[in-house]
Amino acid sequence: MAAEPVWSVDPRTGKPRERVGTESTAADVDRAVRAAHQVREALADRTVRAAFLRTAADLLDGAGERIVGTADAETALGPVRLTGELARTTAQLRAFAEVVEEGSFLDVRIDLPDPGATPPRPDMRRWKIPLGVVAVYAASNFPLAFSVPGGDTASALAAGCPVVVKGHPDHPATSELCASLLRGAAAKTGLPEDVVVLVHGFDAGVELVRHPLVAAAGFTGSVRG
Repeated sequence: MAAEPVWSVDPRTGKPRERVGTESTAADVDRAVRAAHQVREALADRTVRAAFLRTAADLLDGAGERIVGTADAETALGPVRLTGELARTTAQLRAFAEVVEEGSFLDVRIDLPDPGATPPRPDMRRWKIPLGVVAVYAASNFPLAFSVPGGDTASALAAGCPVVVKGHPDHPATSELCASLLRGAAAKTGLPEDVVVLVHGFDAGVELVRHPLVAAAGFTGSVRG
């Protein structure tokens, strides 16, 4: 799979505005998934996870003008719509931080030992653990709330799963900007930046979901997708 350039496209003219990067090759996808897989244990601390999600929300809000401007230039959805979508996106991140701290999602079950039972019952404890690397596929019509920093990403990170996002070709610059902010939030809270990794390209999306270290995938998209 040869690397192809990724362009930010002006939706009003259909012409490329700026070169964002290149489409990810199979080797790029493999490196991205393995990088995320290697840092999965860093998300084990729920207190750190909650702080990460809140910091991500704060950084996104702080860069709101730039995010909205970039997304509008790529999608022409308009500042009013995109400002509201950004607020929804950061609210999702903060809501998942509260869920992480509250902890009932772990569904903890404790059966204490009873040596007098027939047969004797051992100490049995059960709780939910993270699956592993989650692939997230960004939607075309929601460049924020269902894209790089959206609900699928937030829920996976809240569960303790690192994320590899396949950015949507309709808003690559927005995807790059949001990914950089999420990675910055990870660094600010003492986490490896590779808890969130971004790749580009349709073929890269296929390689991603086929990768043996990808445990789950979330997407909103087309029948072809």
